[in-house]
Amino acid sequence: MNIRKLNDMEIIKTAHGVDARNLYDTDDAMVTVITLTPGQNLKRHITPVDVVFN
Repeated sequence: MNIRKLNDMEIIKTAHGVDARNLYDTDDAMVTVITLTPGQNLKRHITPVDVVFN
C-alpha cells in the first residue's frame, strides 16, 4: 500500500489557477484533489472522463 499525504504532493499548474494535486495517476484511473478558496471557481470546461465532486 502506498500512503500519500496531500500536503506533500506537488501543486499542478492548471488553466483554472487553483490548487490541484494528483494523488493517483495510472492508465486506468486518476485521482486529483482540487481545493478552492472562497470566491474561487473553475472555468467552464468539458472533461473527457467521469468526475466526482465532494
